[in-house]
Amino acid sequence: MNDSSQSQAAPSVQINLNIRGLKPSPTVAINERSNELLAQGREVYKLGLGQSPFPVPESVVAELRANAHQKDYLPVKGLRALRDSVAEYHRRLHSVATTGDDVLIAPGSKELMFLLMLVYYGDVVIPTPAWVSYAPQAKIIGRNVEFLHTEAANRWLLTAEQLERHCAEDPDRPRVVVMNYPSNPTGGTYQPAQLEQIAEVARRYKLVILSDEIYGELHHTGKHVSIARYYPNGTILSSGLSKWCGAGGWRLGTFTFPRKLNWLLDAMAAVASETYTSTSAPIQYAAVRAFKGGPDLERYLWRSRRILAALGNWCAQRLNETGIATLAPEGAFYLFPDFEKMRPALAQRGIRTSTQLCEKLLQDTGVAILPGFAFGRAASELTARLAYVDFDGSRCLSALEQQPEDKPLDHTFLEQYCPNVTRAIDRLCAWAK
Repeated sequence: MNDSSQSQAAPSVQINLNIRGLKPSPTVAINERSNELLAQGREVYKLGLGQSPFPVPESVVAELRANAHQKDYLPVKGLRALRDSVAEYHRRLHSVATTGDDVLIAPGSKELMFLLMLVYYGDVVIPTPAWVSYAPQAKIIGRNVEFLHTEAANRWLLTAEQLERHCAEDPDRPRVVVMNYPSNPTGGTYQPAQLEQIAEVARRYKLVILSDEIYGELHHTGKHVSIARYYPNGTILSSGLSKWCGAGGWRLGTFTFPRKLNWLLDAMAAVASETYTSTSAPIQYAAVRAFKGGPDLERYLWRSRRILAALGNWCAQRLNETGIATLAPEGAFYLFPDFEKMRPALAQRGIRTSTQLCEKLLQDTGVAILPGFAFGRAASELTARLAYVDFDGSRCLSALEQQPEDKPLDHTFLEQYCPNVTRAIDRLCAWAK
């Protein structure tokens, strides 16, 4: 090869080894693939992406309109009025003693989690099944990840005994434990006694708990309890607008820190100042209204919970009747069906992993769900996550106003106003049989 050809050769591309081989988030990927199939004329039931089907409450939208002119960079830590509103929200709902000084605002709680893992120096402990982005974020940064695999017998929840066993192996090791409830991907949640027991272990080993309670307001009976109530000095409370307020695309997340961990808040804000600078000004002004709450928002949440509870329980019942073991949801809008009982029949179709299961289901029926493997489970485990949100939330909320408040929503209502979900479940069950 002569000098000329050498000079034209493509340069060697070097990728950070922490990122090499990293693929797009499975939830984002399944949504984009579903949209591509729809554009090709395929019939697709989008039970892959967990996006709230409900509209942003009108009073919050009105605040966004009124503040569309806000164009200045706001403080890195967030608009002071919003930080105060978030603190008051947690005092009101969770009995957590906090002030606006303890709150950090960012363009999404996902960004805040990434900054925490970047700044905090310990291991990241993740109970599985877990939301798809916790572990990849830690991998990008180079943090050591420890998975604690839960069991269906414990409703896929972390137990205090399990956490104790893990910590006892190296008692002085710094750790941040990620808890998420109501859970994405299972729809399960913790009882107060379970939280108290976990808090006791956390206190003994000086753990930092990142409590991702983004679905807290979607507890189906409105009785969400934060672990911060039992472990106030070591819990970072994560929330935002995406799930309970239907504003995923607005991208606004909040972290509320215990006072003794405000050094973490300051360190994360310093990194934020060098990266995203601040969160969208109009969105922050509108969010003040959302976190202040009020009768209209309480009514909105009550109606949302009623629909999600009825639909989730109907789906779980249908799946269980078919032989697909599925725990009834207690919050959020997810189910985590287990196809293990059908393993022999599925193996005859060449299906031996959760990825193969979901791919074959999509090809055969148009029903898009995500494999349990994406949520930290073993590839051979035949579990999957199903998000029952492929329906018109606005239409559903309006129709609910005509329903008696003292009677449960029946299958006729769900079939009429959530047809994509009921058809998808029927297709899935027929396919599994």
